[in-house]
Amino acid sequence: MSATATNHNSRYPLLTAIVLALVVAAMNIGLWWWSNLPHGPDDWHGKIGGFAFSSFQRYQDPIKQDYPSDDEVDRDLKLVAKYSDRIRTYSMQVNPQTYRLAAKDGLDVMAGAEISRRMENNEKEIDTLIAMARRYPDSIKRVIVGNEVLFRNDLTPEQMMVYLDRVRAAVHQPVSIAEPEYIWLKYPELADHVDFITIHIFPFWNGIPVVASALDPAQRAPALNAALGSYEVIQQRFPYKHVVVGEIGWPSNGDRHEHADPSVSNEAIFIREWLLAAKQRNIDYYLMEAFDQPWKEQLSGRTEAYWGIFNADRQPKFPFTGPVTEDIAWPWKAIAASLLALLPMIFFARRFSRFKLMGRLFFCMLIQLACGLITWSATLPFNFYLSWVDWTMLVLLFPAQIAILAILLINGFEFTEVLWRREWIRHAGMLTPDPPEKQPFVSIHLACYNEPPEMVIITLDSLAALDYANFEVLVIDNNTKDPAVWKPVQEYCEKLGKRFRFFHLEPWPGYKAGALNFGLKETDPQADVVAVIDADYEVRADWLATLTGYFHDPKVAVVQCPQAHREFEHNAFRRMTAWEYDGFFRIGMHHRNERNAIIQHGTMTMVRRTALEGTGGWSEWTICEDAELGLRLMHSGYELVYVDELMGKGLTPADFKAYKSQRYRWAFGAMQILKGRWSWMTQKGPLSAGQRFHFLTGWFSWFADALHLIFTLMALFWTAGMVAYPQYFSLPMQLFLIPVIGFFFAKAIFGIVLYRARVPCSWYDTLMASLASMGLSHAIARGILHGLTREKTSFVVTAKSRRLGGSNFAAFAPVREEGLMAIALMLCIVGMAEGYGTHYIEGTLWMFILAAQSIPYVSAVIGAWIAHKAGDKAG
Repeated sequence: MSATATNHNSRYPLLTAIVLALVVAAMNIGLWWWSNLPHGPDDWHGKIGGFAFSSFQRYQDPIKQDYPSDDEVDRDLKLVAKYSDRIRTYSMQVNPQTYRLAAKDGLDVMAGAEISRRMENNEKEIDTLIAMARRYPDSIKRVIVGNEVLFRNDLTPEQMMVYLDRVRAAVHQPVSIAEPEYIWLKYPELADHVDFITIHIFPFWNGIPVVASALDPAQRAPALNAALGSYEVIQQRFPYKHVVVGEIGWPSNGDRHEHADPSVSNEAIFIREWLLAAKQRNIDYYLMEAFDQPWKEQLSGRTEAYWGIFNADRQPKFPFTGPVTEDIAWPWKAIAASLLALLPMIFFARRFSRFKLMGRLFFCMLIQLACGLITWSATLPFNFYLSWVDWTMLVLLFPAQIAILAILLINGFEFTEVLWRREWIRHAGMLTPDPPEKQPFVSIHLACYNEPPEMVIITLDSLAALDYANFEVLVIDNNTKDPAVWKPVQEYCEKLGKRFRFFHLEPWPGYKAGALNFGLKETDPQADVVAVIDADYEVRADWLATLTGYFHDPKVAVVQCPQAHREFEHNAFRRMTAWEYDGFFRIGMHHRNERNAIIQHGTMTMVRRTALEGTGGWSEWTICEDAELGLRLMHSGYELVYVDELMGKGLTPADFKAYKSQRYRWAFGAMQILKGRWSWMTQKGPLSAGQRFHFLTGWFSWFADALHLIFTLMALFWTAGMVAYPQYFSLPMQLFLIPVIGFFFAKAIFGIVLYRARVPCSWYDTLMASLASMGLSHAIARGILHGLTREKTSFVVTAKSRRLGGSNFAAFAPVREEGLMAIALMLCIVGMAEGYGTHYIEGTLWMFILAAQSIPYVSAVIGAWIAHKAGDKAG
């Protein structure tokens, strides 16, 4: 076996690795810098017109009757007084000490009475408003009777006019009601019952961006222009009334609304532009609001918590002069992400210096990206006011995000090695045949269960035609009940001569492994090698002659050829599955072979007899006895040789049910092996680091399928909650959505690029193979979850001959679960579109994720239909 490669390492591999890592780290810092470029709105100097004021602290909540103390209110008033001389309040009974303390601190107050459908409470609010206005005439300069009452449809305009007239008659201060501008236009008669007009202007809720966008690139400041336009409309409609902007502002965080993006920089730009414009036009206004109010999130959604100029910890979010940076902590995050990635990048670039430079650069960038995402995911939650429930969900979901990144890196490593290796280090091809006297004696074992005799006979004919002198064939039929199935095979073996021996076992335990263990006992004593093939294979005449020479090396225990297929070209279903199988043997097996870590599979394999018997034979405790044997032989220190030559071809599964059943069995068996040999793969021992890596991570992509199923079930539940009970279920944060979407695209790109590079099929076949692969996701997920939670399952032989078809409806019987999942996800997308539309980027991203999640289930349904129609044509 040729197991050496030219040393392509650079002259100074460690220096090269360090330089590569530092270049990528610098690129990372540059990316953080670019995404946090400072914005430059004009500076603001001087006092602010006024603030909407609510003094609830970070964890206080009026709904829970948790109110600020006098000291807390006083501290907040003193802080506001540094920026403005005026505040606006919303209730006379909530935090009533505000009026006394504001008078002490010299602040002017526009006092508000809370008016709602609670008529009794309205009376209390109005009585208190009148009393306070009379008590503090020097500090309460204006009064507001009701805040957005007509906007909420709590009361009628006539009811509000009565309240307004009553308060105007009782106090000396000017009186108004606060409503959005369109309410004043809808009910202009309100103006006759107020002393001034108070409007609320929120370009954000109209979906207008702060800065020019593709929507209207001609506008320099769309949101500001919209705000000024609203003000001017009211001013022109009521020229005889003074107009006060009671609320205007921009959120620093939360959910995007159409083209309006909540962010610190957007809040800073809008507020500073408004302050300058308001001063120039002499507009009377109150900013919404002084302090972030986290408790409001439970009332009206995430965005409501982030309207403050100060955050809930009373720190200013942005400066009023100089450039504005979205995340002032970005340098520390960038450095942390670079430091987190630095040593792994140096290790990789040094350890795999045999890769081409572009490959090392690519994977270092992938490591840096993963570390950047970890840093971002770990720090982003601190930008939000999260409850203990949110933090609990984060703690639960963060490991899932780490798992996603780990799977991405594992797939990326395969991608890098396959595309950017200079050559395969461990490459094996066909050998010159030995003369008969030097040929190892081979005992070929063919296990059968209920196989069509005509199919087995084709296999036997190919074995009889082998160009090899020293071999025998043991046909072991276990548990086939019908003599009409196994008797013809027995008779044919007798015709083929003494080399062919037939055994019928009934009853016999252990499934295929049990039959093969029986075969071991019956093997000719002179046999050096045991070869195993499936009952549907036609082997090449030179299979043994060109490969048994590898067993002259005592370290070699296994010689493995790919699983390959025949008679698929003119059958759409068999064709797509044949190319789907081919991907692993052209890509994954070469990748694993580099570290002597191939998956042994139970056909077209040859095993050294002494190694097989010396390590315990075939394991009957797992339904993947072949893969377990390969791992056991590696653990015993043997070499496994992979020869990528199609030395035999079998049949693909007959239909989608068989296709799914086979992959479920592989996934279940993989988990049996993982549990049974866990200590081998996690503790230092005979297995090399590369072998442990491949056997621990080789099934991670299947774990991704299991995670996909769990995540889909959670997504269905959460989406149903968002549609039915939006007051309790909010849109997921981008923190959860962006890594999932990135993983989906990266995995798809990796798979397609590798297929095009390594598998000799057309673009059409590549896409159909992808469809077949995705259609197996649910079966794999079930196999993984069942394998982790159960000890055993029945061994279902993969049907290779066509079964009688049924009705078109019956075609979908094997994919009932997948069909129901696809329908549920589609209903969720429709529900999201109806309930949220595209107003929120989180909602749009969520619908995209739901659509992406449905792809495996839709693929399974399509695959089942293709199999059904292909079966009809074959019939």
